[in-house]
Amino acid sequence: MSTVGLLHPGAMGAAVGGQLVRAGHRVLWAPAHRSAASAERATRAGLTPARDLAELLDEAEVVLSICPPAVAEDVAHAASAYAGTWVEANAITPERARRIARLLPASTVVDGGIVGSPPVGGKRPTLYLSGPATEPVEELFGGTDITTHVLGERIGQASALKLSYSAYQKASRVLAAVSYGLAADHCVDQELLAIAGKRPGSYLTETGYIPKTAARAWRWSPELIEAADMLQEAGLPDDMLRAAAAVLERWAPTKDDSHLSVGQALEQLHGPPG
Repeated sequence: MSTVGLLHPGAMGAAVGGQLVRAGHRVLWAPAHRSAASAERATRAGLTPARDLAELLDEAEVVLSICPPAVAEDVAHAASAYAGTWVEANAITPERARRIARLLPASTVVDGGIVGSPPVGGKRPTLYLSGPATEPVEELFGGTDITTHVLGERIGQASALKLSYSAYQKASRVLAAVSYGLAADHCVDQELLAIAGKRPGSYLTETGYIPKTAARAWRWSPELIEAADMLQEAGLPDDMLRAAAAVLERWAPTKDDSHLSVGQALEQLHGPPG
């Protein structure tokens, strides 16, 4: 079995780490400067605390970087001397993934993109991979609830797929919330749901997901900015995703609030941006 370093145990990272622990691997994390919530998630997942980042990097054969997009390069820079397999599994642009590969000259860098919910309660996300040496990562996740799928040998392919999907899925959730809020303001929300119900799979019918979108807005907004940057680099229109990110910013104070109602979430969308 392998020793894996996890940077850092957020909701997704801790769940991924827990899967690896249950598959028999030793998963290290670095408690320094992490929150009490992170420590609780790490404990529940069965992760092993390292003395510090240096010990984690020295012992880990594979490091998984699963962190907020904004700090992905900072995390890689702090580990620049690492000489194992580094899985860059953050929602970042392909160009940023390539920059991170350059920050880790002694490492074998694998580009990764996780699509799906955290692997708990029977959920089975897919970890898409690209790069010159993905086999050790595929083997690592054997026997877990995380499926791996190799896209090719170029760093950036997995990141591109992740953001391409996020651009649609997350912006669609935002648009559904705004559309429902508009209909509710005019007391025609039930009629809107009746219309939407004629199209199977429409996000408009899933009003219960509006509070979930609000609670995840602090994570989704930076991800949509990354997707907008990728569109801009490609010469494609980026305005819509930047607007969706701005809507999500209105929900920033509701970070991970599991008790928010639909009405409360919609109320936060009214009025000038905070």
